Amino acid sequence: MTRAVRKAWRLLEGESLSRGDRALEAWPMALRALEIVRSYVPLDAQQASTRARFEDFIQAHPEDAHLRALSVGHLTASGLVVDPERGQALLTHHKKLGRWLQLGGHADGDANLVAVALREACEESGLLDLRVLPAPIDLDVHLIPARPGETAHWHWDARFLILAPAGSVEAASEESHALAWISPEQVVTLTHDESVLRLYRTVFE
Repeated sequence: MTRAVRKAWRLLEGESLSRGDRALEAWPMALRALEIVRSYVPLDAQQASTRARFEDFIQAHPEDAHLRALSVGHLTASGLVVDPERGQALLTHHKKLGRWLQLGGHADGDANLVAVALREACEESGLLDLRVLPAPIDLDVHLIPARPGETAHWHWDARFLILAPAGSVEAASEESHALAWISPEQVVTLTHDESVLRLYRTVFE
C-alpha cells in the first residue's frame, strides 16, 4: 500500500468527510474537474503522463469535457468501494460491457468528479453512508467500442477510494448483472483488465 493510500485511509477513518448523499451537497460546484485532476499525486511516470493528458484534454474542451454530448470522449468518475476490514472491494459485472469493473459512470454535466464518483457508487450499489477521499487515487483513459447509435469514444476516468460502512448490504442496479465483494486474490481470476488490477494494487498492496 502506498504512502498516499495509507494517508487516505486515515482520512476516511476520521469524521472530517461528509457521508452518504449529504456529501453531494458538501462539495462546492466551483471545484472544477481540472482542480481535482491536479490534486492527484502520480505513483509512477506512466500515471504522471496520464495526468498531463487529462489536463490537456480538459483545457482543450473547457466548456464540454464533462458532457456526454462531446462525441470524441468525455469525463467519467468511478470509485473502488472497499469494505471496513480493507480485505475486499465491491465490483459490478457490467451489463453493457460484460466485465467486472469498479462502480462509476458519466459526469453528465457535473464537473465535480468527487461528487460524481460518490453518486454513482451509491446508485449502483444501493449503499448509504459511503465516504470518499476527495483526491483521485488513479486516472485512466480507455476506449469505449462503438455500439448501435453510438460511435467509439474515449472515457477519461478519475478514480477514487470509497469506504463502505460496517454491515453494508449491497443491491445491484439495472446496469449490473451482479455485484460481488472481491478480494485481491479473487480479482486476478475474474479480470485481466490492467486498470482494475492497478486499482487493487494501489489500495491493497
